Amino acid sequence: MTFAGKAAAGIAALTLSMAAAQAETVTVGMITTLSGGGAGLGVDVRDGFRLALEKSGNENLHLVVEDDAQRPELAVQIAERMIQSERADILTGIIWSNLAMAVVPSTVAQGVFYISPNAGPSALAGANCHQDYFNAAWQNDMLHEAAGQTANELGYENTFIMAPNYPAGTDALTGFKRYYEGELAGELFTQVGQTDYAAEIAQIRASEADSVFIFLPGGMGISFMRQYAESGVDLPIVSAGFSFDQDVLPAMGEAALGVINTGQWSPDLDNAANRAFVEAFEAEYGRLPSIYASQGFDTANLILSAMETASVSDRDAFREALRAADFASVRGDFAFADNQHPIQSVYVREVVEVDGVLQNRIIGTAFEEHQDVHGADCQM
Repeated sequence: MTFAGKAAAGIAALTLSMAAAQAETVTVGMITTLSGGGAGLGVDVRDGFRLALEKSGNENLHLVVEDDAQRPELAVQIAERMIQSERADILTGIIWSNLAMAVVPSTVAQGVFYISPNAGPSALAGANCHQDYFNAAWQNDMLHEAAGQTANELGYENTFIMAPNYPAGTDALTGFKRYYEGELAGELFTQVGQTDYAAEIAQIRASEADSVFIFLPGGMGISFMRQYAESGVDLPIVSAGFSFDQDVLPAMGEAALGVINTGQWSPDLDNAANRAFVEAFEAEYGRLPSIYASQGFDTANLILSAMETASVSDRDAFREALRAADFASVRGDFAFADNQHPIQSVYVREVVEVDGVLQNRIIGTAFEEHQDVHGADCQM
């Protein structure tokens, strides 16, 4: 066969392979939090994911969604059912790091891909990384590292830090301290799901702190900020976007105004993919998207991009297609590090009011092309 003939045959084979990949049904099991104090996070991940499917027009992705109620044992049961009964090719959706630690290792051990739209515990980015585990959001430490750097730039020298006592909370305080150069006025771990913060606010008041760093996602952050505003303590707060995004800002109200927080995404991020996403999300759901919705949207588009070029039954080819991350992220530039966690910019945002709606606006950049430190421990 001539060179031209071989080339034509190769193109034909590639075309057939792509056609087969596009015609194949891929089952994605989404296990996320749709009830309780953390429901807003899961709802937004789900809605962002569904919006991407609708916009793609790809009818070959079969999505199955179930509520984990923020309970690790329930998440494990659902994961097993999705793998065994639904024959899921991919699992996704988990918000909370303790649930991710319960579900991800057994999922990938059974030959099923897991793609995280949120939880990014350090153990899964480092020593316990796996070739079939991808994180399309961030590694937990990342946004808190940016918050520590931002606290330095704001001139804070004696910060009181606080987070819930679970893997993401540990990663949060570790990440903040990795970059923060000042002293600690105090350091507290609270209970997951806690709603009364009177004792913690009393400790902040007595601590001689000049600022406060918190990581309290979902209902925890709402409860704290309402009580903090009523307490009369007026120390400035610096945080990460998880605790001050569109899922909680309406409930926080004026207490959140002016809070500086860090995120890899913001509704005003100026790129074509993000402008289209924000417009479509508002039109579909009647509200501004949150950072969680943006992560759900990107996760779906990552999967869809892999489906365009590889069959999920060819695990090696599909894995490489995921690694390529050939899609238009709402964050702009997007690439995976060797541990399959994002390399990305992290922005400094401020909570402002626009036309009566609380939302974030970018006021600076904490990091450019930042990646987590745990990849050095990942042997893949």
